[in-house]
Amino acid sequence: MTGSAEGASTDGDTESAPRERRAVVAKRVESGSADLTEITQLAAAAGYEVVGELTQTRTEDAAFMFGKGKVSELRDLVRRTGAGAVIIDNDVGPYQTFNIGGELPEGVEVIDRFTLILEIFGQRANTRKAQLQVELAELRYELPRAEAKASLAKRDERPGFMGLGEYDESVERDIKRQISEIRDELESIAEKEEARREQRRDSGFDLVALAGYTNAGKSTLMRRLAAEIDVDENAERHPDLDTTAESQDMLFTTLGTTTRRAEMEKRDVLLTDTVGFISDLPHWLVESFESTLDSVYRADLVLLVVDASEPVEEMREKLVTSHDTLYERNEAPVVTVFNKVDRLAPGELADKRAALSGVAPDPVAVSAKTGAGVAELRDRVEAELPDWERERLVLPLSDDAMSLVSWIHDHGHVEEETYADDQVTLDFEAKPSIVARARSKAAGLAPAESR
Repeated sequence: MTGSAEGASTDGDTESAPRERRAVVAKRVESGSADLTEITQLAAAAGYEVVGELTQTRTEDAAFMFGKGKVSELRDLVRRTGAGAVIIDNDVGPYQTFNIGGELPEGVEVIDRFTLILEIFGQRANTRKAQLQVELAELRYELPRAEAKASLAKRDERPGFMGLGEYDESVERDIKRQISEIRDELESIAEKEEARREQRRDSGFDLVALAGYTNAGKSTLMRRLAAEIDVDENAERHPDLDTTAESQDMLFTTLGTTTRRAEMEKRDVLLTDTVGFISDLPHWLVESFESTLDSVYRADLVLLVVDASEPVEEMREKLVTSHDTLYERNEAPVVTVFNKVDRLAPGELADKRAALSGVAPDPVAVSAKTGAGVAELRDRVEAELPDWERERLVLPLSDDAMSLVSWIHDHGHVEEETYADDQVTLDFEAKPSIVARARSKAAGLAPAESR
């Protein structure tokens, strides 16, 4: 067994954060060395100041997660650093949480990985849909623990144990009832969003979704791809669109979906950024945010953004996991985007392309920060979107015909427009549904021709 503990001694006059926001991060692994990078980033995203670290390599202890001696070491580290919370980068069971907390100074909170993620989600939930998804995840997390908490409370004759309060069978029934009600409301929201997606498609828009792990640079890439003129949130044909996407070196700055109009040569594209993937998420947590992932599953094209500055094995693992998530329900083509190539040494990109060719056979290399490769990405997006149909319409010169000409310009790409002999001829490309509607509109313009 191996392990380590690091921390800095502090006193009350020099603390930069209140005690309850000062945390020690800890992690146990079965073999190898524990990496605390991600849990430290998650702690920072939740607003904690990490003041100490502890790791251990050993098999899981049923009572304490860590070995009993390591828990004593954790207690000393908490005292030395003045931390008010211990954040454990493992799935800690309720019994283990209780046992670890009993060894720590009074008032120190024990937070596991998933509780921390839910705390972050709760802080980022600014829409009704996001708030419902966070609440659903919290209830799903609590449900299997309710019985264990009740058992402990009964054993120790402490009804208020672990914050559960008086427990009876109605607690579980109440949790299940709340889950059912939230599911119903989320389903109603999902139906409205699906109707809006179809409305956008009917207006000639292609829907492109950004997917990938947190901190891969999705929001930065979205800002780079977005048109200079934001989508009009009040426009009838694409209502309720967000016009900004945060770009920060922080996890989960994007919790809900953010949609902007992308700048393309021919096609009208709406680009949607969603919550980033994160490693080791349990199925119940992914399911809670299923309606957010619908923006990915129901897109016409998905851009899977990967941080190319990470080690090859880490990139491979994230690509495989992302593919499992995407291809489970998604039918749209997926284009892999190697982002942050400005951080690579000469020749490093070619090496990574070769090493990852099995999981990313034809990636587009870009730097969202500098703009390198973004033009090529735009070309690739237009090439990968569903094919458009070519059409020629010959229309009479009339006010109604000019309205149709304007509508076709708005919903497709006009290759040629000529006027002669009281007629206007349009050669254009558009989605098949738009071409069909243009033909129908043209048929009502007498005397109109179409061929």
